[in-house]
Formats: sequence, C-alpha cells, structure tokens
Amino acid sequence: MLRVHRPLASSMLLLCNPLSACLVGGARRRGLHHGESASAWRKPEAGRLKLNFDGSSKHASRRASIGGVYRDHEGAFVLGYAERIGTATSSVAELAALRRGLELAVANGWRSVWIEGDAKTVVDVVRSRARVRAVEDLKLCGEIAELLPMIDDMTVSHVRREGNRVAHGFAKLGHGAARPQVWRNVPPDEVRRFLQRDAEGK
Repeated sequence: MLRVHRPLASSMLLLCNPLSACLVGGARRRGLHHGESASAWRKPEAGRLKLNFDGSSKHASRRASIGGVYRDHEGAFVLGYAERIGTATSSVAELAALRRGLELAVANGWRSVWIEGDAKTVVDVVRSRARVRAVEDLKLCGEIAELLPMIDDMTVSHVRREGNRVAHGFAKLGHGAARPQVWRNVPPDEVRRFLQRDAEGK
C-alpha cells in the first residue's frame, strides 16, 4: 500500500518519454512501501474515505461503463456513481472510472482518500510503477494527474476482484444507465448485500 502526504500546492508530474509512454506520479512517491494485493475489502481509518473504482468493457461490442463507491471508516455507504461511456477498451474504462471518482472527491472537498481498484496496471500507473502508451489512455492519465494534487492525504492500493465487488456492481449498473448516476447516502438495491458483507468483513 502506498500512502502520500503533501500540501495542497504540491504538483503532481505527468512524465512522458519520446515513445509517448506516460506515467502518473513523481519523486514524492519513490521509495515508499506499496504493500501486497489484498483479497478482501478493508475499511479506511477514521477521518478518511475510501474510493473503490471499476471499469467494464464487453468483449464483443466493447460497450463500456464505469462505477465506483465511497465508504467511511465503518464501511458505511457515502456515495456511488455509474455511467456508460460508449465504446472503449478495458484500460480506458478503468482509467475513466478512477478519473470520475477523483472528480467527485474534489467536488465534495474530500482531501483524505484511500484509492483502490482491481486493475493492477492502472493502480501501478498511479504509483508510478507502470506506463501507458495508447492515445486515449494518455489523455486520461493527464486528466488524472491534474486531479491527484488536490488530494492532500492519499493511499493507493490494489485489491483482487473479490474485494472490489461493490465497485463492480456499480460498473454493471452503468451499462443500463441512460445518463450518469450518482447516489448519496442511500445505495441502490443491487449493491446493498455486498456493502453489508464488506462492512462485516465477510
């Protein structure tokens, strides 16, 4: 697990080499312990919110959607989101899901956030341990890089799919959403069971 503390004014770097391979991050992350991938969802500490995000892209049609969820230190639901994003690769969907989650954090003034997803490449991009080359991926990485400095206290971690089931549920809802959806305080019925299981550590 990677945790970063920094003042709001600190800049986040988008690093590109001549081959158009970009990564999000900077020297402030180097040498910090990233931790192992978790298999179950874990609660954040008091005073922090946790974002789990997920992207979904159907193999044949490549129709894509995104989703994510914010929860507090008790595992209580705070906010969820879901939307269709048209045709996209799985990496674009995952990056778009993260971008939307960060946009919501900034809009709500949340400055202490634990970010977690099941797409290891995307998590490693944020950790500055992986690079992306596709044009659309690069665009999204640039947008994410602009949002990250607005989070004062940030943790980034990878979780296996079974620990990301609530975010996956929101991404599934996105496929059927006629317009972008945001739920506050009261979650949709489709994810209630998984929210309860995560809160109970099951």
